[in-house]
Parts: sequence; structure tokens; C-alpha cells
Amino acid sequence: MDDVAEIAGRLSAASRRARVDPYAAIEWPDAIDPGAWYTSPGLISIYGTRTWHELSEERRRQLSFWEAVNFYSLNIHGERALMEGLARRLYAPGLEAVTEYLHHFLGEENNHSIWFGTFCRRYAGKVYPERVVAFPREFAEGEADFLFFAKVVIFEEIVDRYNMAMAADENLDPLARQINANHHSDERRHLAFGRRIVTELWNTGSRRWPAHVTEGIRLYLDGFVGATWREYYNPDMYRDAGFSDPWMVARGAWDHPTAKAHRRAITQQALRPLQQAGVLGAEVAG
Repeated sequence: MDDVAEIAGRLSAASRRARVDPYAAIEWPDAIDPGAWYTSPGLISIYGTRTWHELSEERRRQLSFWEAVNFYSLNIHGERALMEGLARRLYAPGLEAVTEYLHHFLGEENNHSIWFGTFCRRYAGKVYPERVVAFPREFAEGEADFLFFAKVVIFEEIVDRYNMAMAADENLDPLARQINANHHSDERRHLAFGRRIVTELWNTGSRRWPAHVTEGIRLYLDGFVGATWREYYNPDMYRDAGFSDPWMVARGAWDHPTAKAHRRAITQQALRPLQQAGVLGAEVAG
């Protein structure tokens, strides 16, 4: 863990320099412009489908707001699980060398949840509920830690692609751009740490895990990728955006070639750290 400890030390110093008051970092208007863009059009889940082409400009912008609410909601749920996992690993045997950075990591994820939750509650009046169900299972020695950080890397790699694109999109409402930019600023450090510790934990664990464990890990992560993407096609947001058959919209968007190509391209980038570590092969599902 010497290399991981070294990078954790540097990232801790960077986090101290970048520390912000989450309540003062963003100025929240009393109301937002209902006619603005809150999600970049190319990142909207139904983009390129027949349903998208049939929408008026006004309806597209309305949908962009609910897509933002969904994106922020799934981040809230993902970060809650992340914070729970980080808290369980503070001062854990074998991870003592990175404990200081885990504290920074945990604090920054809490800041993100404040920003996402404030937007959702203030302007939408709700956070979409989590739809993923986790089932208990047995783990080999070191497997639980590896899977936790591997899932963190996958989830945050996908999210960060959205953050970077929307932070740079001048067509978006300034508030949406700022939320995405602030999140990306911290995620750069989180991903640098996650990529390194995943490689370290895999190198250590895979030498002692039997073949059925490593194969199970690969199948589990493949399922996690699919479940993560499913959350981007939430019928609740389609219902709130005024669609009469939100489940049909969700199914149609999921199966559309444009959406499949979009998921495949981002998933390829998201899985690259795990491919480089030797965890996963080169094939990426759409």
C-alpha cells in the first residue's frame, strides 16, 4: 500500500487547499427559470429517439429539468452508499495508511449531497427514490473492499463524464453549470485515489482468490454497470415531464441505438481503469 499511501497524502493536501463551506459555495436563487436548460440535450436520456424529435423546444427544456433532478437524485443515493462504505473503512485494518484521505473523501461527498439535495428539494420539491435493491452475499477475504472501491470508480467515472460536459455547456443555466463544475473539481481527486486503490486491492486479492471468486467479481461488476445505467431512464421523471406512458418512454429510450451507443462510449471510458488493472476484459456491453 506504499504507493497508495503516497498518493493519498498528496490528495489530502489538495483537499485541504480546496476546502469549501458547502452552504456558501453556491448562491441559491429563490426560483429558477423554467425555460432554461438544466441538462445538456445530448445527455438527455431520450435524445435522438423519435419521442425526442416529436417534442417541442419548450417540452425538451422542461424534460431537461427533470433529467437534472433524476441525475442529482441518483448521485445522492450513490453518495449515500459511498459515505456509508467510507465510514465503515475508517481506521480499518489494512487501510490505516489512507485513513486521512478517507476523511476528506467522506467530507467532500457530504458536500456534494448537500448541493444535489438542495437543488432537488428547493426546485422540484423531492428527491426521486432509489430503485436499486442490494442483496446480502458472502465475500472472500478482501473481496468486499475491492468491490466497494471498484463500484465507486465505475459510478464516479460515469457521473464525471456528465459533470465535465455540463460544466462546459454555456447553454445550461448557470446554476446547473456550477453544480456540475463543483462536483467535477472534487471528483478528479476521488477518481485518482479510486483508480490506484482498485489496482492495489486487485493485485493483492487476485493472487489468492480462487477462479470462481474472480469470475464472480467480473459478473457482479457487469451487473452493477447495467443497474447503474438503468437509473438514468427513470419513468418517474418522464411522468413528471408530462409523458402519458412513462414506462413506454423508458423502454423505448433504453433500446434505441443512439442510447446504446451513448452508454457504450461512456462505459468504455468508465471501465478503462479496471481493464488496465486486469480486472475486466475489453468487451463492453451497450
